[in-house]
Amino acid sequence: MKKRLAAALSGSAVLALVLSGCNDDGDDKMNAWADTVCDSVRPQAKKIATANSELQKETSGSSKPEDVRKADINAFRDMSDAYKAIATGLDKAGAPPVDDGEKKRTDVVKELNGVSSSYSDLRQKAEDLDTKDQSAFASGLQEVSQQLGSLSKTGNKALKEFESGDVGKAMQKQKSCQSLSASASPSS
Repeated sequence: MKKRLAAALSGSAVLALVLSGCNDDGDDKMNAWADTVCDSVRPQAKKIATANSELQKETSGSSKPEDVRKADINAFRDMSDAYKAIATGLDKAGAPPVDDGEKKRTDVVKELNGVSSSYSDLRQKAEDLDTKDQSAFASGLQEVSQQLGSLSKTGNKALKEFESGDVGKAMQKQKSCQSLSASASPSS
């Protein structure tokens, strides 16, 4: 269970990378772009934080298998939807006004869509868990935990690259990204 919690919280780390990137260094185009991105990410960051909180609540004690399954299904659905919405928001914002901006945008959108798809796959696995057979449930839960652990290790290279240089500076100066960065970071 602790591995599942750590993996879920590391999903917040991916989001924190997106958010830690939101700048206001005088470049009006860059600031307008960063503001659009940060504003579109805010509701999704809250959704991911809530999903992580629910996962933590259900996996921190001796919850019934049905409750764990339900929490997993709901959290993975919400995370999938949120990462997809973040990718869509970045896509709609267009390329940041920097060299290789289009490549940066394309790479991060692709990665976020992949994260969304992975959470959707985990949701399906959670739905398929057999809560009536303790042994089968434990085995299925172990598989879900392993996949969640794998997801948490997905490369953040595109996000780090995306937020380098002027893009990262611009995003860091946006108030909507500053507040989200602190709240989206894993607490343990």
